[in-house]
Amino acid sequence: MSIEARIQELGFELPQAPKPAGSYVPAKISGNLVFTSGQLPIVDGQLLETGKLGKDLEAERGYELAQRCALNALAAIKGVLGDLNRITDVVKVVGFVASTPDFTKQPAVINGASELLMEIFGEIGVHARSAVGVPVLPLDSPVEVELVVSFQ
Repeated sequence: MSIEARIQELGFELPQAPKPAGSYVPAKISGNLVFTSGQLPIVDGQLLETGKLGKDLEAERGYELAQRCALNALAAIKGVLGDLNRITDVVKVVGFVASTPDFTKQPAVINGASELLMEIFGEIGVHARSAVGVPVLPLDSPVEVELVVSFQ
């Protein structure tokens, strides 16, 4: 089964890669790795939510937004690889969560991206990860996710 078919089987759709909000590219190849820029939970050019976890949003909604970020990152990867089936390993996920100082569920939020990637890719979707709380993200996004994958 293709990766895109697996994404659909899980009830998601691979979007078009969001356009950069600045002077950078959505994804870049170096050797046999693809590094994505930070991806926000954008659909059709619109940020799905704004605000901070622990004040404006609950961890469960952050989880869903992290899933969207991961899908956008995969779309960026497809943009440079042409085919997600070329991915041989999800190496690292870096997640940023805009949150209040007392919010400590950043790992639960970024699990949205991590668990989706593991469901999509199986064994090769298991990855190293960072989940970091920050005071603010671009456009007042609650979540931002970066991926590093290897490919052949």
